[in-house]
Amino acid sequence: MKQLSNFLDSQGRLVKFPAKRAMQQEALAYLAAKFQPEAEYTERQVNELLGRWHTFGDPATLRRALYDSRFLDRDPYGRSYRLAPQEPADGPR
Repeated sequence: MKQLSNFLDSQGRLVKFPAKRAMQQEALAYLAAKFQPEAEYTERQVNELLGRWHTFGDPATLRRALYDSRFLDRDPYGRSYRLAPQEPADGPR
């Protein structure tokens, strides 16, 4: 399987969104790590942060994928985002 590094440029920016689900999840985890724990972000701030970490100009798709894959939570109105709590590697307790 390809490594995520094959999808990153020399500055660590994602140059394309992987087609395979497993690699997409790696890419999303990589992007989620760019968010500060406990911080709240507006949609605009999320888009700006994602804009710094990819080169293909589609922060909306990445934002939705982060939410759909449960890396980000948002309020019911989509006005604020935050990192979602992650399950431990060995599953829920």
